[in-house]
Amino acid sequence: MSNLKLPETIKMVITDFDGIVTDNCVYISDDGIMSRKINFKDVVGFYLLKKNDIDIAIISGEKNSAIETISKNLEINEVHQNIRDKISVLKQIIEKKHLSQEEYLYIGDDINDIECLNYAKYRITVPNASDKVKAIENIQMTEVCGGNGAFREVADCLTN
Repeated sequence: MSNLKLPETIKMVITDFDGIVTDNCVYISDDGIMSRKINFKDVVGFYLLKKNDIDIAIISGEKNSAIETISKNLEINEVHQNIRDKISVLKQIIEKKHLSQEEYLYIGDDINDIECLNYAKYRITVPNASDKVKAIENIQMTEVCGGNGAFREVADCLTN
């Protein structure tokens, strides 16, 4: 049972990727290929949101094939990778989708998410987030760490 308190007015979940959907680790093979581990609970979380007509956006500071695979398979249209200025992208999405502060939430875990977290009324992080993120006023925290079903915890809260 999650301790998250979210309104029924949420129409969109906007999330960082690494550290939220992944465990924030990058695995590098002997031939230099990087990969990430994704918990299937989180994949199902994306599916549940889509099934319940809750839109999804990913704003990632990195570019990786895991994001591309999930967004393609689940038809997530708002995917922004290799982003250094996340707040500008967040504002563009909100404006494009005509969302009020009551209609979206932002999930992030590190210093490059702080502006977005401070801007959003509903802000969520994970227990393994940066201390600076955990110190943000009125931030809510999932029970489980990023990469271990944290995204699914948010999805369950919105779809139950």
